[in-house]
Amino acid sequence: MAEQQLDWKQAKDFLFQVSSDIGAAMFGALNYIGDRLGVFKALADSGPVTSAELAAKTGLNERYLREWLSAMTAATYIDYDAATAKYSMTPEHALVLAREESPFFLGGFLEMILPNVSVTPKVMEAFKKGGGVTQSEYSPETWEAMERSSANIYRHSFVRKWLPTLPEVVAKLNAGGSYLDVGCGSGRAAISVAKGFPDAKVFGFDAFKGSVDRAVANAKAENLADRVKFQVVDCTRLPKSEFDFITTFDVVHDSVDPVGLMRSIREALTPGGTYLMVEVNSSSNLEDNINPMGRMMYSISTLYCMTVSLAHGGAGIGACMGEKKARELAKEAGFTCFNHLPIDDAFSILYELKA
Repeated sequence: MAEQQLDWKQAKDFLFQVSSDIGAAMFGALNYIGDRLGVFKALADSGPVTSAELAAKTGLNERYLREWLSAMTAATYIDYDAATAKYSMTPEHALVLAREESPFFLGGFLEMILPNVSVTPKVMEAFKKGGGVTQSEYSPETWEAMERSSANIYRHSFVRKWLPTLPEVVAKLNAGGSYLDVGCGSGRAAISVAKGFPDAKVFGFDAFKGSVDRAVANAKAENLADRVKFQVVDCTRLPKSEFDFITTFDVVHDSVDPVGLMRSIREALTPGGTYLMVEVNSSSNLEDNINPMGRMMYSISTLYCMTVSLAHGGAGIGACMGEKKARELAKEAGFTCFNHLPIDDAFSILYELKA
């Protein structure tokens, strides 16, 4: 057999690609530090500063800050003026890194880096033995990171932009209809509906007590404890024919029993009720996801979404299930109406389902 001829340019190019990815992984830890210690926000608020001035402003060690600032400069996250030895952040970059209320803010994803990476040894064991990592094995910071990473949906999109595409739902909520968020997490979807529709009856159910505890605390902080009812519930056993509107936000692909969950949701809807299924904006086909978004979502899925399902012997669908899989699950669960809503969102895809 003839010896295979290597393309040395291709090998060299791939060497640089992997080197870049290693750098990105290490740099992710510095992003986590910048978010958790408030350095991004301090930079955004201060204008051009030296490392010593930033140290005085933040109370952090100057030497560590100087090295951190060098990494940020090398990655072009911030600007550096060699003549004055001052660092600065553009207002556009601040929208992504420092402004919590911005629709572009990604601080929650930065916070997610360490909790997800820290379970890597346990995920490695699952590679060898099967099974997975249960939610209880993740650090409490995981749930704060998830809440922050999804906050923009509830702050800017869900009630203001997405619900208007469902006028029948809006009419029912305005008339005092009932709403349930399944897999409610920290409760932000339910809280946003309670704010936007004062007459609606609002509920949030989740199987994980840690999430429900956060949701209850969030509702209390918003003075909505008497308006929103959060409960620990096996969401594959929902009460029947009770809710006019039900939502899931990135829940189905994590589910142990996605068909059982969706069947339970269908049976929990009142006649003519609507289920809004929000999932990751990806394709069911791997070849369509060969891009930065695909890289991020398959990685998060391996370290969280898929493994928390497989930990309980579940389906382990993973984050990038796409519309094809969503339609299959909906049909198997007994839904007869499946509508891909005309929402253009970088991270989310929306489906309207009816029995």
